[in-house]
Amino acid sequence: MTVAEKLALLKAKRAQVLEMGGKDRVDKQHDKGKLTARERIDLLFDEGTFRELDTFVSHRSTNFGMEKIDIAADGVITGHGLINGRPVFAFSQDFTSIGGSLGEMHAAKICKIMDLALKSGAPVVGLNDSGGARVEEGVDALKGYGDVFFRNARASGVIPQISAIMGPCAGGAVYSPALTDFVFMVKKTSHMFITSPYVIKTVTGEETSFEELGGAMVHNTKSGNAHFACENDEETIESIRELLEYLPDNNMEITPKVEMDDDPGRLCPMLDTIVPDDPRSPYDMKEVVKEVVDNGEFFEVHEHFAENCIVGFARLNNRSVGIIGNQPMVSAGCLDIDASDKISRFIRTCDAFNIPIITFVDVPGYLPGVNQEWGGIIRHGAKLLWSYSEATIPKFTVVVRKNYGGSYVAMSSQHLGADMVFAWPTAEIAVMGAKGAVEVLSGYRKEIKEAEDKEAKTKEKIAQYEETFSVPYMAAQRGYVDDVILPSETRVRLIDALEVLASKSETLPPKKHGNIPQ
Repeated sequence: MTVAEKLALLKAKRAQVLEMGGKDRVDKQHDKGKLTARERIDLLFDEGTFRELDTFVSHRSTNFGMEKIDIAADGVITGHGLINGRPVFAFSQDFTSIGGSLGEMHAAKICKIMDLALKSGAPVVGLNDSGGARVEEGVDALKGYGDVFFRNARASGVIPQISAIMGPCAGGAVYSPALTDFVFMVKKTSHMFITSPYVIKTVTGEETSFEELGGAMVHNTKSGNAHFACENDEETIESIRELLEYLPDNNMEITPKVEMDDDPGRLCPMLDTIVPDDPRSPYDMKEVVKEVVDNGEFFEVHEHFAENCIVGFARLNNRSVGIIGNQPMVSAGCLDIDASDKISRFIRTCDAFNIPIITFVDVPGYLPGVNQEWGGIIRHGAKLLWSYSEATIPKFTVVVRKNYGGSYVAMSSQHLGADMVFAWPTAEIAVMGAKGAVEVLSGYRKEIKEAEDKEAKTKEKIAQYEETFSVPYMAAQRGYVDDVILPSETRVRLIDALEVLASKSETLPPKKHGNIPQ
């Protein structure tokens, strides 16, 4: 064979692989409103930067006539390229090639790019669209899943791992995304579950649909298994690109600054009037966040799950920061099981990747109720204490309004290692609300009982308690609040604090690892 013939053979083989499962299957993929694996890769990476690896890898199964079946790229596209000019590794499962099923060599390709990502300290993105384990390969397919899970666990906290569910993801396949840092889902076209509706009906008799059981909004609102729900493939990929801009390449680096052209000395006069006079009236904590951060840009994570709290990314003076806040618009901002899990996970993600945290507090306490107690609010709430205490990144707290009891301690108090705590004049820092305190304190109860006008005396004592205790000044006198500031100064003070503590260094006691409450 001549050199020219060899070159022609290479081009022909490449062309064959690029056809994936063939025109008919590609058309079916498009008819479902889905992009192909290669189209997704092209959108994900900066134009012309993706370099494919293991293009010609093929399965070696001979079971059930598999030796006669050719699977383009063994059903998964793997490689590396640049996203926003920074190196990233990725894999994209090809549903047009026997359903993107995972076999021995399919898994080996994914493991190779994960190993390379870990060695080079670069993020890895997985675009999942697979019918599950390749049944024809038996235990070799199961071994492949185990190899991927092992690498997910080893890479956790070292490099950012992002998963997108862009089609079916069932059985053992769901555990790899669950082990990663962020999970995206596409509305209507992606599904994720351990057992399918058919299996559930057979075993339990329950009838359900793919969408009801494991659709994007189910996992974004009920289970919390997914962090983002996007309208289509294009929006999903654009959101992944945006998320990566807030993250560093690995745990030994910090996120590069992005010039936002927002004056670090800008005051926020709107914040001076955002808290209502009536302490029972809600306001939107997201508006507080957007007023403070650069250009009002807030990239919210877990937007639809545990909406009584908010978490997400923003920039402050061009630096990437993690934002946490109670949301008075939902359940008065109370902490509950889901909120505790949501905030704790986000704290640990930020801490792993050197992203400072700013916490905006307005919390009346933990949500009361039998279901919360039976559901384990004690152990779930303990995760919040653990996560703030464990985190060594710069931590800043702004007490906006209510900050009562155990939730005062839990929401990034100095006692859990907050570096600087600021309070607005509207802050109420106390063991409990005034009405509850008046009912509990024996001296107050006695005076009310002996009074002729019990209602008037109750109001008097509530006002007295509020004047003395439901203010930030007692905590400030003890040094638990570093300064009471005008709300309009919040942005300026946070930027000053962030800059002065940007080089913070803190080392935990030597240990293999802690034992986080579950």
